[in-house]
Amino acid sequence: MDIQQHSQTDSQLYRFLVIAGIIIVSFNLRPAITSVGPLISTIRDDVGLSNWSAGLLTSLPLIAFAIMSPIAARLGNRYSNERAILWGLIFLLIGIGVRSVSIMFWLFTGTLLIGIGIAICNVLLPGVVKDKFPLKVGLMTSVYSTAMGIFAAAASGVSVPLADGMNLGWQFALLVWGLPAVIGIMIWFYLSSKQKIQQQQTTDNMVGANHNIWHSPLAWQVAAYMGLQSFLFYVTISWLPEILHHSGVSMETAGWMLSFTQFIGLPASFLVPVLAEKFSSQRIIVFIMGIISVLGYGGLLVANSYIALIISIIFIGLSLSGTFALALALLGLRARDAKRAAELSGMAQALGYVLAAIGPMFIGFLYDVTHVWTVPLTTLMIISVLVVIFGLGAGRNSYV
Repeated sequence: MDIQQHSQTDSQLYRFLVIAGIIIVSFNLRPAITSVGPLISTIRDDVGLSNWSAGLLTSLPLIAFAIMSPIAARLGNRYSNERAILWGLIFLLIGIGVRSVSIMFWLFTGTLLIGIGIAICNVLLPGVVKDKFPLKVGLMTSVYSTAMGIFAAAASGVSVPLADGMNLGWQFALLVWGLPAVIGIMIWFYLSSKQKIQQQQTTDNMVGANHNIWHSPLAWQVAAYMGLQSFLFYVTISWLPEILHHSGVSMETAGWMLSFTQFIGLPASFLVPVLAEKFSSQRIIVFIMGIISVLGYGGLLVANSYIALIISIIFIGLSLSGTFALALALLGLRARDAKRAAELSGMAQALGYVLAAIGPMFIGFLYDVTHVWTVPLTTLMIISVLVVIFGLGAGRNSYV
């Protein structure tokens, strides 16, 4: 009886730590990146960077994401998701520490390590959710996508107060985001030590999964859905303040409206995956999110009042958060098992971050050519329609 109770206690502790570990990883997926933007001019002046190289501090992680995503899935299959996530958090912590050295070489080396670490965790988290909570994929995706959004927005907001208000400087303002990584490393060290893997079986699964995933039309539709929504998100993060400023809003107010865009989407981030799991097909959710997105960007195009701008911002925030959360949920819902979910995640996020890196540059190029925001905003409406088209395929009741 005592042995049975001890085993049950261990099982409950393990399950609790898995949930805590998933949430802690989600805390680490964005702050190391979103905390940089508000401090980028300070970092540029202190280290002596040019504007283009300062911009590389935010684009370099996206490049690392695109390159590492397929590799991360292989690592998870080869060594277990738990052990690979532990490595990802270690890379992230080392990167955060190295980046805080006021020397150009270490600044960019640390940024690259941060991108590698986050990419590993980004890709493998849907696989862990599918493996540990196969009947609760939507709920667990809701939890970690919402936690990710909260910490991403919070990191943007507190960077300057930490650096200037508390006189910590940009180095310590960025270094503070290593604390969640330390907590995550402790939890995932325990989880990885409990994970028993069969080497040959997982290697065989990896080969089969790779072959099937990259030749699956459904996988490409999920990847396109993930990629095009990433395009919209990073374009919005990069250019929304400028678009609003062009409409007569001060840059300071435009910055706050960008933060509002992220916070207003949190309810959608939580609710959409929960709803998605209740349906065998997610096409209706895809369609609703797409309509809201078109209305949001279209509203910016024709808005002639402050109220109209706010309504457009609300639509954009809801659509971006809801679509991103649905994309994460589809990585688990369209896969039969954790291995396939990790492979699909690696493929989808590789394409996603290529488009994410291209998006801001392409929209900026359109504005440089036309000198008005009409063409770029029309383009974003067209992209929103394409998100719906690929989402209708990705949302059908089928498996890769």
